[in-house]
Amino acid sequence: MTDTAALALPQLILLPGLLNDAELWRDQISGLADVARCRVADLTRGESLRELAEQVLVIAEPTFALAGFSMGGYVAQEIARIAPERIERLALIDTAIRVDTPERAAQRQATNAAARRPGAFLGIADRLMAAYVDPSRLSDKDLTGRIQAMTQRLGRDVFLRQNALPREDGEAALRALRCPVVIICGEHDAITPLAGQHEMAHAIGCTHMVIIPNAGHMTPMEAPEAVNAALRRWLAR
Repeated sequence: MTDTAALALPQLILLPGLLNDAELWRDQISGLADVARCRVADLTRGESLRELAEQVLVIAEPTFALAGFSMGGYVAQEIARIAPERIERLALIDTAIRVDTPERAAQRQATNAAARRPGAFLGIADRLMAAYVDPSRLSDKDLTGRIQAMTQRLGRDVFLRQNALPREDGEAALRALRCPVVIICGEHDAITPLAGQHEMAHAIGCTHMVIIPNAGHMTPMEAPEAVNAALRRWLAR
């Protein structure tokens, strides 16, 4: 592909989730290179969703396609609040739109308190694995090794900062968008389950939902071909 042809492709900004970096999107970056110019945002340094969203907009072109995974989906919703006219299309992957319940907020606080104890963070990261992937994939050492390396690479300070971010309700901002939106989720996602995905689709008026069979929360890594196929269809809409 010539440089001129590459520049004609849309910019696709990929937003990772909690304790995720560009490794999360490895197979999307390579697999979608012929239809989009992928750019992975760094979501490790902000103290609020607004700050993270503003950091993303600095690296974004005047208009762009946006895909947010898990926590990155909440950042995408903040971008929709402050710069909706710049979003050409939006993909929400294994994420949610509601504020934390009091119970969930308390759980986050308790987890952060535990993570601050010496030597505790690696144990917490290991426990996350059971919720991250479909149970049938827990013995997949390549997959789980990639996820573990990613969480350890980012470390405790990033976890504490990201896990403490207040989540905000995104329904109004997403309903107001006038661009192609797709919801993609794993069939067996234990963190953002299917019931919540259907409620989200109804709340924001999204008629395009893709359920990835035999996948948990980490669909871009667990089922890259299925996720890429869904993103290709979305990019072509």
